[in-house]
Amino acid sequence: MATNKIGGKIWHNGRLIPWDDAKIHVMAHVVHYGSSLFEGIRCYKTQRGPEVFRLDSHVERLANSCKIYRTEIPHSREELIEGCLETIRVNSLEECYIRPIVLRGYGDFGVNPLKCPVETYIAVWEWGRYLGAEAIEKGVDVCVSTWTRMAPNTYPAMAKAGGHYMNSQLIRLEAITNGYSEGIALDVNGFISEGSGENVFLAHHGVLYTPPLVSSILPGITRDSVIRLATDLGLTVQERMLPREMLYTADEAFFAGTAVEITPIRSVDKIPVGSGSRGPITARIQKEFFAYVEGRKDDIYKWFTAVYAPGVRSTKPKEAVRA
Repeated sequence: MATNKIGGKIWHNGRLIPWDDAKIHVMAHVVHYGSSLFEGIRCYKTQRGPEVFRLDSHVERLANSCKIYRTEIPHSREELIEGCLETIRVNSLEECYIRPIVLRGYGDFGVNPLKCPVETYIAVWEWGRYLGAEAIEKGVDVCVSTWTRMAPNTYPAMAKAGGHYMNSQLIRLEAITNGYSEGIALDVNGFISEGSGENVFLAHHGVLYTPPLVSSILPGITRDSVIRLATDLGLTVQERMLPREMLYTADEAFFAGTAVEITPIRSVDKIPVGSGSRGPITARIQKEFFAYVEGRKDDIYKWFTAVYAPGVRSTKPKEAVRA
């Protein structure tokens, strides 16, 4: 049983249903073949009220993931955006994690998904710090995984697909089993790729580095945000293929992602990163990022979507009725 505070209603194919009624058949295509495309999005309780961080970008990435897998979403992007906002409102949440997912349901029994119906769900729940409350300040200990990320022309790394996360599970399970918080995978050529569900940044001699798309990484939206914030802070950011040993010789390292936000890495394979604690560049980016997502800075990048109408901080929504 989940310990997180979950929403009471889930958005399913355009209508709101009780959380416990959001079920699929055991013979659904997604159960056997991993045919789901999904997103992870955060709604923050900003000083302006509840706002969703980069909702448009997440919905665009979901649409791109579905396009790669030839899965036609039976809803427009505008409907998905409103579906996310509606689900937050009906569950009276001021901050939460949002999970839109498009999946292949019960139909044909073979690998071919085209005869299986496409279903869309949006769930919300309260979710705190992914790697622990202290990780944001103190950092985490990680290892280089023995499991590599997918090679080109095997799985499309740019798609956020459920089946891909079997690889992520192996990375995370290996790390946890061996006493680490997270693992970092290499790509098929031995260059740094990403964590089980996070992008990686390294700081060395004042320059910020992050692996490029060709290193089998997901095009992270928080990653993109960090690049923008760091550049506007006057930092030099380079996307380049990075050898494994840079994890050990970097002055600083941190994860970036919707779930982890900005989390320092204090050691890799028991080798301290820099001083073994959060470094000044990481702290500076954290400060800028959290000031922005908490609404203490103006939304100059137009990254936020308000959950409620302007001037309305929260309401007790009436029960939605759908045909």
